[in-house]
Amino acid sequence: MKLSFSEPGLPKTGTVIVCVGDGSKLSASARQLDKATGGAVSRAIKESRFTGKKAQFLDIMAPSGVAFGRIVLAGIGKGLDENDQQALGGRLYARLNQAGIKAAHLAVEATGRDLAGAAANIAYGALLRSYRFDKYRTKEKADAKPTLKTFSLRVKGAAAARRAFGPLEKIADGVFFTRDLVSEPPNVLYPASFAKEVKALTKLGVKVEILGEKQMQKLGMGALLGVGQGSIRESQIAIMRWDGAAKSEKPVAFIGKGVTFDTGGISLKPGPGMQDMKWDMGGAGTVAGLMKALAGRKAKVNAVGLIGLVENMPDGNAQRPGDIVTTMSGQTIEIHNTDAEGRLVLADVLWYCQDRFKPQFMIDLATLTGAIIISLGHEYAGMFSNDDKLSDQLTKAGLATGEKVWRMPLHDAFDKKINTDGADMKNVAGRDGGSITAAQLLQRFVNKVPWAHLDIAGMAWSSSASPTMPRGGTGYGVRLLDRFVKENYEG
Repeated sequence: MKLSFSEPGLPKTGTVIVCVGDGSKLSASARQLDKATGGAVSRAIKESRFTGKKAQFLDIMAPSGVAFGRIVLAGIGKGLDENDQQALGGRLYARLNQAGIKAAHLAVEATGRDLAGAAANIAYGALLRSYRFDKYRTKEKADAKPTLKTFSLRVKGAAAARRAFGPLEKIADGVFFTRDLVSEPPNVLYPASFAKEVKALTKLGVKVEILGEKQMQKLGMGALLGVGQGSIRESQIAIMRWDGAAKSEKPVAFIGKGVTFDTGGISLKPGPGMQDMKWDMGGAGTVAGLMKALAGRKAKVNAVGLIGLVENMPDGNAQRPGDIVTTMSGQTIEIHNTDAEGRLVLADVLWYCQDRFKPQFMIDLATLTGAIIISLGHEYAGMFSNDDKLSDQLTKAGLATGEKVWRMPLHDAFDKKINTDGADMKNVAGRDGGSITAAQLLQRFVNKVPWAHLDIAGMAWSSSASPTMPRGGTGYGVRLLDRFVKENYEG
């Protein structure tokens, strides 16, 4: 789909989309169109339930004597905020494709004070919804394929809209990268091939370094290595650095869990649904997508992204319940369940990050616990943090982008639950408060650096579409963290 911006004016061909406010209030272009069609617009509204509310649409076949073939009325209520504008773009994209439309033109009016910004956001929403992961489909019905080839946004200040869309397009590139990674099958995406995908970011100016198992052994990363020891695939850590600010500025740091397939190991998961465990690397996918977005839009910040890449398999050399591993920090962990592996990976990567890079803060993302889905469903990521300022900044960025987070508690009472006689801690502490005790374990490896843990188990994959997202990999977190960085840490 080609997106373009032009100055206002009704087109001569294609599908025309005009905005209608609450109470069937016609925008200027809608009034112009109504006049040009002999009152067809107002008559259609009168004979329908359409009132101009948000997310309402009304399709009208253009009357004879008019060059274009179809009119779409888009309800905008009393005005649209940024998320509403993006949702409008996504809904229009889906609707136009469903109808088999090839070319469409939207008159952007009455959508907010900043019409150029609104046009950019509508285009952004349409672009986000246009994502498809179809590389492995060899047979597909013609009516299932997208038809929309051109989408023109006609707005006063088209040049400004085009400039505003530029960085949004780069963020979308990052979201798509994450969605691609999460969607790949596990026979294609495994630690080494994931690392290879990350290396491609060097084209954008990202510095990439890959640590293999020998290097991790020298560093003493027994927790991470223990998870991957049952797999024939070598574990990796990919380190991405974007230097967009002065060398003297400490970096901001993002860490991702990258379990490219999680069988549960010796503590084997039930068979039904195990195919979904290809997306247990969702946190790592988000970090990779974020780094692509930051580099793509030339963010004025120093950022480092670290992803621990492992495959959790149950072969004869696999880690056992009862094993004790020594982490890079020197702390020991007794394994009570090999399916609680993500926290083991993150423990070593968090320690390595704070020890080597001395960041301003660390934010880790992980599809860590099923318990967080029980708590928050698929509406919020669970957020755990040792820093109120960081938590507030993430909460605001989540509300601004629609990628919401909800702060969960950390407390000594939960921390005590992971103590054990045989080692410094155990990797599980029972079913009650399971997401919290997992976060308490991670906190033992941040060394008092400002830190937030985002449990995105309910957010990395979706079985249903939303206005700006088809079914499948969501790319959750890229837009959230990009906004968080832009509003708080860029010079």
